[in-house]
Amino acid sequence: MLHYKTYELDDPEAPWVVFVHGAGGSSSIWFLQIKEFIKHFNVLLVDLRGHGKSKGVAVPMGVRHYDFEDITRDILEVLDSLKIEKANFIGISLGTILIRNLSELAPERVTSMIMGGAIIRLNIRAKVLVALGNMFKSIVPYMWLYSFFAWIIMPSERHKKSRILFVNEAKKVAQKEFMRWYTLTYEITPLLKYFEEKDTAIPTLYLMGEEDHMFLPAVRYIITKHTNSWLEVINNSGHVCNVDQPREFNARAIRFLKKNTPSRSAATENDGVRLAAC
Repeated sequence: MLHYKTYELDDPEAPWVVFVHGAGGSSSIWFLQIKEFIKHFNVLLVDLRGHGKSKGVAVPMGVRHYDFEDITRDILEVLDSLKIEKANFIGISLGTILIRNLSELAPERVTSMIMGGAIIRLNIRAKVLVALGNMFKSIVPYMWLYSFFAWIIMPSERHKKSRILFVNEAKKVAQKEFMRWYTLTYEITPLLKYFEEKDTAIPTLYLMGEEDHMFLPAVRYIITKHTNSWLEVINNSGHVCNVDQPREFNARAIRFLKKNTPSRSAATENDGVRLAAC
């Protein structure tokens, strides 16, 4: 099972918020969110397969490739083990695809979704990057590819902190594991097309940096097609908006969650927090 960490309020009615990081990252990408969110919610952080402290998760013999369903079911397994029946989900970058996929596999488990730096559609530039990666992934060190992709997606000096954080986390991922994750690019386009055509009607907030030029235009389009979907653009921010502008990200996300989460006891705001990890 995936490594996870929980912060629980002393309130049995407190709602859960599950944070899902992107490819090459880990749950540490949310370090600027934890302090604020645990004032209001139970929090669950997971490290995806091969990432963070889940590097030791056993891969079945003979498995060379993952698909999005495999990785999504890993998250559901953690929810089941903790007996979390329903939760709010917050993702960043590729983590938003996993959350959206989870809403297809188990919609009854999802109260709301917050999509940070959401990947909704691959534009021409992104498709070219993926194609180049597939051409050279066997001959070029994977960190060269990852660093190049990070620079293309987060090119500004203002994005430097986010870019360095993601690259440093990616260095902890083994090359074999990176190759397994890269095979997901083969199924990403049809999956995103399906998500675009099918509306879940689950309350969804897209939090996007104004400088996320690769992915923001597609989000502007999709909110015109889907019900219960909203977009908020964060100024002076790029793709990893939870790191570029954490105060804005936290304030907007918490406001949305409070609006879309069933009422709970006022004790949630002030009671103590219990920390657990596995």
